[in-house]
Amino acid sequence: MTQISRTAGIDTSKAKLDVAVHGSVEHWQVDNTPAGWRRLAAELTGAEVMRAGIEASGGYECGVVGYLRAKGFTVLVLQPIQVKAYARLHLRRAKNDKLDAALIAACAAMTDRPRIEPDQRLAKLAQHLTFVEQIEEDIARFKIRLEHVGERRHRRMVVTDIARLKARRLVELARIAAALRAHDDLARRLDLVLSVPGIGERTAIALIVRMPELGRVSREQAAALAGLAPFDDDSGKHSGERHIAGGRRRLRRSLFAAALPAAFRWNKALIELYSRLTQRGKAHNQALIACARKLLIYANTVVQRGTPWTERPVDA
Repeated sequence: MTQISRTAGIDTSKAKLDVAVHGSVEHWQVDNTPAGWRRLAAELTGAEVMRAGIEASGGYECGVVGYLRAKGFTVLVLQPIQVKAYARLHLRRAKNDKLDAALIAACAAMTDRPRIEPDQRLAKLAQHLTFVEQIEEDIARFKIRLEHVGERRHRRMVVTDIARLKARRLVELARIAAALRAHDDLARRLDLVLSVPGIGERTAIALIVRMPELGRVSREQAAALAGLAPFDDDSGKHSGERHIAGGRRRLRRSLFAAALPAAFRWNKALIELYSRLTQRGKAHNQALIACARKLLIYANTVVQRGTPWTERPVDA
């Protein structure tokens, strides 16, 4: 990590933004509204700050992040675990909004700028995709509810709600796909990912939107970003099981949903991989994780190479 001077930290809440400048006593508070964002940009410019860190806060940070980036500021969106780890490293226990802003500023000052800059086109589509995923969660809840509804009129109501949500889901997915295809580079990326057997449009959209780094990182980095990389758990004479951890939960869920049918029907390489792993005594979930990781690697590879998937014979 390289220390960067004149870095601000922004502590986010639904209504307010607390701001502190690293290495300075400067601190102020603005509303978390467009008017507040304009004032924040002016205050940062006046303080000669063009770099800011902000902690991910359930979406309340999205508006100000987009506004500052559009104004030319470098904005690092830090995960809560990063800020907490930094606080523990420096033995900081006191907590309030002002102190949190200063802590975020210090953490951001020691954090390197990402090598791949965020794509604002995909940031907007990510919110749209989250809406679709919430619709899918609603459908799942209604289906569970239907199992416990006995009265016919109530069952008809639930069935109608499920059909309505399914129709809305298809419409919104079509809108996201159309938005991606409005850009030549994103359309090309989408077609390359769709060429992989076992990846349908829903999964391809999730890969393009949830992983802007696709095709520009190594297979190991891609797996780690999705939370599909097996991490060691060894110490001294202890040799523990490898486990996946962290990563982008919504993307991982989409890959799991695609890996199951791909490993049983659509992708010959994954069918062979799943069979080989289970024959070696691996549990179903372990084999499925490996298939989901392979599916991601295939998608990363075709985008990296710029050529569609080519079916190869699987060795017996």
